[in-house]
Amino acid sequence: MNTELDFRLDGLVPADADSEYAEQQFWSGDLTVLTEHHTAPHGSHSYVVAHDGSVTWGVPGEPQIAAIKVARDLSLNTFTMETTYHATDPFAQNWLIEHGCPPEQITEVGTGFSTPADDLTVRIEAQIRESGARYEVIESQTSDYDPCEAWTLTRDGEAVQAPIRLFLEEGDSNAHTYTLREGAFADEDTALRWLDDRSTPLPQPPEHLGEAAALRTRAALARSAGSSEISKTAPGAHQSAAAVPVPRPVQGRLL
Repeated sequence: MNTELDFRLDGLVPADADSEYAEQQFWSGDLTVLTEHHTAPHGSHSYVVAHDGSVTWGVPGEPQIAAIKVARDLSLNTFTMETTYHATDPFAQNWLIEHGCPPEQITEVGTGFSTPADDLTVRIEAQIRESGARYEVIESQTSDYDPCEAWTLTRDGEAVQAPIRLFLEEGDSNAHTYTLREGAFADEDTALRWLDDRSTPLPQPPEHLGEAAALRTRAALARSAGSSEISKTAPGAHQSAAAVPVPRPVQGRLL
């Protein structure tokens, strides 16, 4: 994938004032393509996630990830362009999916960029990408310096408890990786105070705590089942406990 952005607008003119303004906001040298999809065979639509380097010279903390949709009317030689900015890739991808991009075509970020550090990061990114209109973005902030991070504060329309959700992405420049975590808060002020203080761990969403409890329960049941097998061994069998297979919970993703 080419990391230099080409809007493919040769011979086309803006269909309206908003599209003309949107096109004028970009200089291709500032944009690095992270992922893109162009429809075939006639290329009527383009969907692009790009990093806008010019933002780093503007107001501190502004989102740097641009989501761009271009629709071309080849019969009239015109185009429309819509853009929006986000703190992290999955929110930009979510916006494009909601505006017509096939999800499978915009998911993978090109090579040469930081990669997820763990499976939990991958899962939370997919959760955001596939969330539709679930998350209402309240505020976001991006930092290129120490700490290198980006966060998005949202209101979760599906949350029964702690509806304010904080998605915190932290980068490791040495490992060229990043982690993404979700925190849950009762209100915006509590979330913002945590961001300012950070003396306690990021509060986990209540539904995640339920998942963790279920995993602990399954592990306990597995250990109990193993103990029962040991107790049923005939006294004369002289089989040591170490030789008895004990079920353990499966770790990692199943292939």
